[in-house]
Amino acid sequence: MEHTVSRTEKLDALFGTPVFAVLIAIFCNALWGSAFPFIKMGYRLFSIETADTASILCFAGVRFMLGSLLVLVGSLILEGRLPALPQGKVLAECCALGLWQTTAQYAFYYSAVALLTGAFGGILNSTQSFLGVIFAHFLYGNADRMTPAKALGCVLGFAGVALVNLSGADGTFGFTLDGEGFILASTVAGALSTCLIGIFSRKHDGVLLAGWQFLVGGLVLTAIGFLMGGALSPTAIAPAIALIIYMALISAVAYSLWSRLLAVNPVSRVSVFGFMNPVFGVLLSALLLGEGASTSPVTVIVALLLVCGGIIIVNRPKKA
Repeated sequence: MEHTVSRTEKLDALFGTPVFAVLIAIFCNALWGSAFPFIKMGYRLFSIETADTASILCFAGVRFMLGSLLVLVGSLILEGRLPALPQGKVLAECCALGLWQTTAQYAFYYSAVALLTGAFGGILNSTQSFLGVIFAHFLYGNADRMTPAKALGCVLGFAGVALVNLSGADGTFGFTLDGEGFILASTVAGALSTCLIGIFSRKHDGVLLAGWQFLVGGLVLTAIGFLMGGALSPTAIAPAIALIIYMALISAVAYSLWSRLLAVNPVSRVSVFGFMNPVFGVLLSALLLGEGASTSPVTVIVALLLVCGGIIIVNRPKKA
């Protein structure tokens, strides 16, 4: 027990160091930002067509099931112990979180990724930050009220999202149900999930919640996909295995490190770095996939600046 306590205290001291906390926060958002282009690369490696919803769900489910195992391994490495096996009410909450955050959110997300470019997807997905602020106002009451600054941040963020959807010189608003619509449905599910995590993590270990909800949500995604006739047929075994392991590591490593950061640092100090997520998404999509948006690069950059500015404003700590 003394060894475990000592290791935990050392980790808390390390993660509480400002410079280290900043580097880890940026690293986590780089991992999350890389998800979009790597999912698209996965579709190519597993021969998944954009309309093959069943195989898309299988791909997502396998990723999160493997991710749950890696979360448990990460807990063993970081804390010297495995999270407790959830029972009773805790198990019910893990299942609810898994069905909502992993199954519902990523069923929409993975389907949308197949149809959108990295620039569009990364910026649209950032609406989760602003929806989370709005939902928190109603769910948390006085503990997290909407303020003029937060309202301004949300307006800037949604303005950036609207701008990136302006297609062509005629200024019409581009929107499809299974593209932009699905990614927005994913962000609604993700924002509500963030609120649920905020409630559940007050009572339970964040790593426990992450590990078991990934397992529950991944199992449901995989089962639905295979029952619908989905299959994973890699074109090259080694690259396909490496990619699915990396995708699982994104979930396991980023969530484990992020939960540890939130446990020992002010939330505002950590969450403000979420503005890096769409930045990495856009840049890595351009580098790895050679794709951008159908609008001009200037429009994408302005939209990205609006979104990042909005995220920084809504997460800015209150003045004493």
